[in-house]
Amino acid sequence: MADPIVITRSISIDPSEIEESFVRAAGPGGQNVNKVSSAVQLRFDLVNSPSLPEPVKRRVAALAGRRLTKAGVIVITANSHRDQPMNRADALARLVELLVAGTHVPKFRVATRPTLASKKRRLEGKSIRSGIKRLRSSPDDGQ
Repeated sequence: MADPIVITRSISIDPSEIEESFVRAAGPGGQNVNKVSSAVQLRFDLVNSPSLPEPVKRRVAALAGRRLTKAGVIVITANSHRDQPMNRADALARLVELLVAGTHVPKFRVATRPTLASKKRRLEGKSIRSGIKRLRSSPDDGQ
């Protein structure tokens, strides 16, 4: 059995949850590109994964964007390298990076309003700047 893929200290996913398929890649490679299936299409069923907590699933789904299918499967295609093992490693690294980004809880932001003093300072700065620009213009521009 393969070792689990570590996401954080408390979260790891089983390699059996990841499905890989190999397809022919476009791009450089000459005649080899028509013979060898070097591109990797990695699929990870996010919705049905028992390894990830529900809040992490929601954040990862938001981060995945177009890579997430309607069925809740993340599809990552890697074809930047000419050989299959490097594309496999690249796709897996991108999946792990996405899952790690989803584990970070966004900081709760308390909405605040600007103080009266800060509003006055801003308006004073604007009026000073306006005066400087007014002095730059020629007297006949004001007509």
